[in-house]
Amino acid sequence: MRSLLSFCYLFTLSLLISCGEKSPKKSEDVEVTTKQEDTATSPTTDQKTILFYGNSLTAGMGLDPTEAFPELIQKKLDSLGFKYQVINAGLSGETSASGKNRVSWVLKQKVDVFVLELGANDGLRGIPLQETRTNLQAIIDTVKDINPETVIILAGMQIPPNMGPEYTKEFRELFPQLAKENNLPLIPFLLKDVAGVPELNQADGIHPTAEGQRIIAKNIWPIIEKSISK
Repeated sequence: MRSLLSFCYLFTLSLLISCGEKSPKKSEDVEVTTKQEDTATSPTTDQKTILFYGNSLTAGMGLDPTEAFPELIQKKLDSLGFKYQVINAGLSGETSASGKNRVSWVLKQKVDVFVLELGANDGLRGIPLQETRTNLQAIIDTVKDINPETVIILAGMQIPPNMGPEYTKEFRELFPQLAKENNLPLIPFLLKDVAGVPELNQADGIHPTAEGQRIIAKNIWPIIEKSISK
């Protein structure tokens, strides 16, 4: 039953995210931009930065910004006394190609930890895997070139099987391969225990509820914790 639910979830995801990319909510774009600008203009000398770079899953589409997993990670950091500021640079409909084009802009400020959550929209469209790999590698290279000391964390993603078993398998394996080749920490599957669970997703069936976002934060936290210091 869980496998059937997961398939239905991921198939619905392929339809709705593709539509969502054509008309992302302007309010979300403004929110991301404003938060980045505020951070860039008012840094603290002893505070480090974690930047989450992704699509609508990172942006927390359909939720209050305080319910998105980047903000939940911020609360966790604060509760444990870590002096880190989290930036949510998620943008609805983002692909690896568009992410490659804007990455230099978000790196105008110093970033200590860069969490890369992109590629799902590529897979849903059947974009050649080599193109996705090249774009993700370019993002990784850009981050390293701008600041070699930045810790880059890669978030893995999966797609529905309607693209064919070979493509689906190779897409799933792309993320651990990139992580290994670049010696990066890997979040195996961002939506672990959330994808395909109706009560953990909003009415559209694809974007996590507040509770789903809390589970995602739990998936992410162990990797974040290993990559930071007080």
